[in-house]
Amino acid sequence: MSGPDSRGSEWGKGNGSQRPGARPGGQSPGPGGRFRADEAGLAAGQQGLAGRVSRNAFDTFLVGVSSLLVLFFVVLMGSMLAELFSRSFRQTPHMDEVLFALRLSLVTATLSSMLAMAVSIPVAYMLSRFRFPGRNLVDTLLDLPIVLSPIALGAMLLIFFNTPWGSALEGILGPVVFEAKGIVLAQFIVVVGLSVRLLKTTFESIDVEYENLARSLGHTRARVFVRVVLPMARKGLVAAFLLVWGRAMGEFGATITLAGATTMKTETIPVAIYLSLESVDISSALVFITILVCVSMGVLFSVRKLDASTL
Repeated sequence: MSGPDSRGSEWGKGNGSQRPGARPGGQSPGPGGRFRADEAGLAAGQQGLAGRVSRNAFDTFLVGVSSLLVLFFVVLMGSMLAELFSRSFRQTPHMDEVLFALRLSLVTATLSSMLAMAVSIPVAYMLSRFRFPGRNLVDTLLDLPIVLSPIALGAMLLIFFNTPWGSALEGILGPVVFEAKGIVLAQFIVVVGLSVRLLKTTFESIDVEYENLARSLGHTRARVFVRVVLPMARKGLVAAFLLVWGRAMGEFGATITLAGATTMKTETIPVAIYLSLESVDISSALVFITILVCVSMGVLFSVRKLDASTL
């Protein structure tokens, strides 16, 4: 029969001889271990504090730059409105000229935008779906009007109409140079690149599996495009038309180069601004600028409203 001492010895062996407060392995944390743990915790806290300070500094930088840019445009708008109201009672612009420029701008911008969309839809769809030799070259060429100066585009058109091919085209369409038709053509050349780019992005965002599924049911590619792709792209189509139309409304460089700047003939709103400033008619220029700004803001608000809605 074992005594109390032997039972205590057996109990100690079975439990690893651990004492209360001892760590596994039979070692107690010494002063060095506690110091290292405290040091690691302090380093982690310092790193977290430095990260928060860095984030706050970067956020402050972002907010500061954004605020300065927004403030710059607010000051521009405010100075324009202040000048407009200060001159409105001293000199009244010719309303006939204002209405003519507004009407001509609306008609030509609508026609050129519709023409650009009609051409861009099949071209953008082809570029988004087909792979063929020279595709990058074609894509780059169609992007050229986006980055090329509008004045250069207008000069290229003017040179073209001095060639036999241009004369033949004028024989079909009628006079183009220094005519309202030239405004439509100039706006079309400027906005068609933007139209292709916007629509190509829209078509690329549509999963091609929907088209493959419709093709597997026996539909032709044309029917799939009309019945599947276009309905799915309707929001992008409307947004692209609004942006292209707004860009056409503000087109100036190619228009004045090809169609000229004749009062009450080829006088769009941007051309009217130029003519008003040239004749030092600041009141009329401010009226035209305000109209153009309101139209541009309306287009941008409509596009953002469209993005937030479901068609």
